[in-house]
Amino acid sequence: MKRMGTVLIISLLLVSCRGHRSLPFLQGEGNMYARFFSLADSSGTGLAISISPYDGSRDTLRLDHPLGNIICMSSSYVAGLDAIGCDSVISGVSGLRYISSPGIRSRSGSDLNPVYDVGYEAAPDYEKILSLHPDVFLTYTVSAVEPPYISKLRSLGVRVFVLYDQMEGHPLARAEYLRLFGFLTGREEFADSLFDSIAAGYNNLASRVSDSGEKISRVLMNIPYQDQWFVPGGKNYMSILVRDAGGSILGSVPDRMDSSTISLEEAYRLSENADCWLNVGWCRSLSDLAGIKTLFCSFPLKRMEIYNNILRTSGKGGNDFWESGAVRPDLILEDLIRILHPACLDESDSLHYYIKIQ
Repeated sequence: MKRMGTVLIISLLLVSCRGHRSLPFLQGEGNMYARFFSLADSSGTGLAISISPYDGSRDTLRLDHPLGNIICMSSSYVAGLDAIGCDSVISGVSGLRYISSPGIRSRSGSDLNPVYDVGYEAAPDYEKILSLHPDVFLTYTVSAVEPPYISKLRSLGVRVFVLYDQMEGHPLARAEYLRLFGFLTGREEFADSLFDSIAAGYNNLASRVSDSGEKISRVLMNIPYQDQWFVPGGKNYMSILVRDAGGSILGSVPDRMDSSTISLEEAYRLSENADCWLNVGWCRSLSDLAGIKTLFCSFPLKRMEIYNNILRTSGKGGNDFWESGAVRPDLILEDLIRILHPACLDESDSLHYYIKIQ
C-alpha cells in the first residue's frame, strides 16, 4: 500500500478559507466520531462548545474572527494546529522540550515569532502566560473539578477553553479535533478535507483486514509502570486500534475504556498465548527488556514479535506517537497491520511510529 495523504495534504495546504459555517448546537452533532465538542454559528458568531464527559457541563468559546495567538497545554493540540498549517499561531506550550513539531522546535529561542514554555498544570508560569496575551488558552482536565490554575487564569482575564480529546475512545474521534482547530483558525474547509481523507484511509485499512479473513492476533500490551501492569479496556483508544488491525489485547476487560491492572505473574501466563508484544516502554532491545524484570527472560521472546512505538522519540524524552499520532491514526493503524497482518498490505518494511525489538 502507498503511504496515504502526502500529495493530498500538500495540495490542501495551498487552500485557505475564512468564516464559520452553520453547524448544529447539540452534543456530538455534526461530528462523525467525536462526542465531546460541537461547532455552531449564532447570528454570524462562531461557537465552539466543549462538553465535559464527567458531568455534561459545557464550555463555550465565541469567535467573531480567526484566532492568531494560542497557548497549548497538550502536544495533541500542537499536532492538530501543525497539521492544518497553523503552528505559527502557537505562542506558548507546556513542556517545550518534549514537543516533536519541527516548526515549534525551530521557534524555541528564536527572535522571530518565538514560542515559549509556559510550565505545567501544577506550576504554570502565570507571568509568562499574561505577557503573551493569548487569544485563548487551550487545556484539559482529568475530572469534573476545575483545577485551581484554570480558575486563577480565568480570574486574571485569560480566556481558557477546556478540551476533552483524551477522553475520546475512538482514534478517529481524537483526529476529528482537527475540525475544531480549523474552526478556531479560519481553516475549516482544509481541516474538514484533511480529516475526511484521514478517516477514509483509516476505514479502508480496517476494511482490508476485516475482509481478509486473517486469524485474530493475540497481543500482550505494555510493561509494568511503577510496579503496576496496565492493560487498556476494550473500549480504549489502543484497544480499538489493535482490534481494527486484526488483533485482540490479552487481559483486556471488554466493557471498560479505562485500564485495569494485572500482576507480573498474570502477564507471564498471558505471554504464553501471545503472538505479539507491543509498547514495551523505553526498551529498544531484548537486553533492555531483560534488564527491567528478570522474569521477562522466561517469556517466549523468540516466538513473539515485539515492537515498540518509539521510532519518533526525541533525545529529550518526547514521543511523536502521542503528538502527530493523535491526528494520524491511519498511520498508526497501518503500522499495526504491518506488524500483525503484513499480508494485508504491500511488501514493505517501512513503519511510521514503531521499531522492532530484537
